[in-house]
Amino acid sequence: QVQLVESGGGLVQAEGSLRLSCVASGRTYIIGAMGWFRQAPGKEREVVAAITWSGGRIYYADSVKGRSTISRDNAKNTVYLVMNNLKPEDTAVYYCAATRRNGLAYGSREYDYWGQGTQVTVSS
Repeated sequence: QVQLVESGGGLVQAEGSLRLSCVASGRTYIIGAMGWFRQAPGKEREVVAAITWSGGRIYYADSVKGRSTISRDNAKNTVYLVMNNLKPEDTAVYYCAATRRNGLAYGSREYDYWGQGTQVTVSS
């Protein structure tokens, strides 16, 4: 199958920036769209951003639009999420996800493979 490993999380001050990376391994040739989700304590998992295989279509949640950039390097089987102007409400575990679907996928149920998550904590 497909394995996903995230990195880049940590503790950052408000208004700071970070870059999350997710490397896929295994049957990477079956991967279509990829996405980043997050889950804060006591809240449901929510989509942050998603990108098609070609990178031609991208989605951002309203909460991060304008201060986040998702990108992917298919040669490296890696997807990135850069977040700027971080806020305490961005604190969550961030998960990378991959789907066999080629179209843009927004919902967690559309994704087939998940990483174990990386903690992002934004201090005020």
